[in-house]
Amino acid sequence: MTRILLAEDSQTQSLQIRALLEQSQFEVDAVSTGKEVVQRLESRQRYDLILTDMMMPGINGLQVVRAVRFHYPGTPVILITGQGTDALVIEALEDGAAGYVPKSQMREKLIEEIDQVLHAAEIDRSYELLLGCLQRNEFVFTLGNDTRLIGPLINLLLQMMSGLGLSDSTDRVRIGLALEHALLNAMFRGNLEITTEQLPRAREVLRAAQLEGLAAERASEAPYRDRKVYLDALMDRDEAKFVIRDEGPGFDISRVPRPGDVARLDCDEGQGLFRMTTFMDEVTFNGLGNEVTLIKRRDGENRP
Repeated sequence: MTRILLAEDSQTQSLQIRALLEQSQFEVDAVSTGKEVVQRLESRQRYDLILTDMMMPGINGLQVVRAVRFHYPGTPVILITGQGTDALVIEALEDGAAGYVPKSQMREKLIEEIDQVLHAAEIDRSYELLLGCLQRNEFVFTLGNDTRLIGPLINLLLQMMSGLGLSDSTDRVRIGLALEHALLNAMFRGNLEITTEQLPRAREVLRAAQLEGLAAERASEAPYRDRKVYLDALMDRDEAKFVIRDEGPGFDISRVPRPGDVARLDCDEGQGLFRMTTFMDEVTFNGLGNEVTLIKRRDGENRP
């Protein structure tokens, strides 16, 4: 059973969150301070994920993220965020957090966010010890609009990065999430021209490995069915560069959030773009908006 360590200083909210997690069959340990999180980890207790409130007495959520990344980089951290914490949330995401859930959307989004992060973490751990002698690698993929290909593809790319020593376990989970968003956007928003409102839960489609409803209809109709997604990946021991292009009409690139743009934190449509720009060191789009280049440098060096 998946073990989650919950840190929340409000007893009422802690009980509510714990009940929500246990309904989804997670095993939950609850503490009320960031200091207790560090103590649990120092006592060699192992957790699959840490869920922490951003604002707590003493050690806050940002400091928990930094401590976990330094001492236990393979354990992902998700933040529980409240009003007025936007700047800290962005700093925590840049420093190692894998995701965040606003308290106002806890019941609707918490389990989905946990499932997404745990899936990316599992992909990362699968081949962590492989490919230690790899020096340089290049891939060129041409994909149909088949969500079954996304997981194995990200798995392969993350393990190549692991072999090259480009990033730690925490960063690889975050890179996996950024690539997942980019590929889903290319297939759904780009090639199939499906809006956020028409397909609000793209990740559920991804986990089911099967297109449904409008997505399935579009995938069998011209011109959508003939469109491809192209991914070029070039990696060496200094950086990884991913170029993802679709054959859709593109989008208005002025909507792309800049790193630190707090306006995107509570916007469903922009969350994928926000994570891409936050988790990668450089993200650029072509003028049409149907090609994105994502760059991750060793240890985040030379972030623009």
